[in-house]
Amino acid sequence: MTFVEISIYQVKPDRKDDFESIMNQAVEQMQTFEGCQLLRLVHRTHYIKAMDTIKEGLPADKLTRTIKCIKYALYWEFDTNENYGNAQKTLYETYWKSIEKCLIAPHDKILGERIK
Repeated sequence: MTFVEISIYQVKPDRKDDFESIMNQAVEQMQTFEGCQLLRLVHRTHYIKAMDTIKEGLPADKLTRTIKCIKYALYWEFDTNENYGNAQKTLYETYWKSIEKCLIAPHDKILGERIK
């Protein structure tokens, strides 16, 4: 059973470039942590305007403006919860403070075991 973290980051619009620079460096290191099986960082660029978009199989709409923040999602998968914990400690000691300075609020985490 693999252990997964999904994090949602709400980045201040004026800190977008800083956040992406930090995360590019962090992701390179994060991928080398013992037990890391998969890591993906996603920048939200599209949205679903209405259910008709889904029902009719239409493409998602591109975001055209920033209201409050720029959203990113991180998907991080490990072979064990223990290796995940060790990786979190290393991340906290290296990039955590720099990442937090770019956010409008603490990031949201979903933690658990992958079902399939």
